[in-house]
Amino acid sequence: MSSEPLIEVKNLKKYFWVKNNVLGKVKQHLKAVDDISFHINKGETFGLVGESGCGKSTTGRTIMRLYDPTDGEIYFDGTEIGKLNEKKLKPFRKRMQIILQDPFASLNPHMPIKEIISEPLSTFKNIGLKEKDELVYDILHKVGLNKSQANRYPHEFSGGQRQRVGIARALVVKPEFVLCDEPISALDVSIQAQIINMLEEFQDEFGLTYLFIAHDLSMVRHISDRIGVMYLGEIVEIATSDELYTNPLHPYTKALLSSIPIPDPDIALSREKYIITGDIPSPLNPPPGCRFRTRCKYVSEKCSKTKPKMKEVSSGHVVSCHLFY
Repeated sequence: MSSEPLIEVKNLKKYFWVKNNVLGKVKQHLKAVDDISFHINKGETFGLVGESGCGKSTTGRTIMRLYDPTDGEIYFDGTEIGKLNEKKLKPFRKRMQIILQDPFASLNPHMPIKEIISEPLSTFKNIGLKEKDELVYDILHKVGLNKSQANRYPHEFSGGQRQRVGIARALVVKPEFVLCDEPISALDVSIQAQIINMLEEFQDEFGLTYLFIAHDLSMVRHISDRIGVMYLGEIVEIATSDELYTNPLHPYTKALLSSIPIPDPDIALSREKYIITGDIPSPLNPPPGCRFRTRCKYVSEKCSKTKPKMKEVSSGHVVSCHLFY
């Protein structure tokens, strides 16, 4: 893993406009991602965790330029891609690929997997049919499928096999950066481990850089070098994987980690629990100041008046909380 960033995000914002159905005018802004900054080093896996609706997937898709950013900067290997038009962005498309959550919904049911996997090659490479077939068969073998299955359709495969097809499609053009948007959440537990091990092997073989988005905190710890914790469109804590799990600082991070099941009942009963009360506020109208204050047991008057800034508490460990000022 290099110390040189491949991805840099600076003050990234992504708002969705909510319109008045009668007049068609913009009435409110849904702040899905609101002023976040982080980087991902070359060859690193950066995990992104948080509750559903916190903005994880929107962050990833904005970095990939599937969504246009509302504000902020996105750097890919030193080039600011956040404001590039589609023509100038095309050379970067090949270098960035995505593995989606639902392997059935992300594959065209009317195409055999040979065509599905070769489609990116047709888009990004000017190669002959024979060479294209060789690349498809090679990547099929690498993901644990074989040449005889190339003419089958997605419905003829199991969920784990379909996700292998999705991985093959993403990797066939040899990208540098891969967005893994909850790639194991729709799979059986036994298959999840196989997919994670495969992703780690490909990272070592091809020098890939991952942004890994997931709900399974124990799996994120296993695969990630560093982890960012998101809450209501903001990043509240970033640390190395081991540091975050052994020394969580933000109350929200502590609550997330406290929710991880422990198979030993004695340890589960004796460990300290951080329980969040209340519902997550609406991103249409987030609370002023600290957005977590409506559910935090450490809330103070300062929390409602001033938005906390990210502070480096120890080397590489940053947190956004007034408890550390």
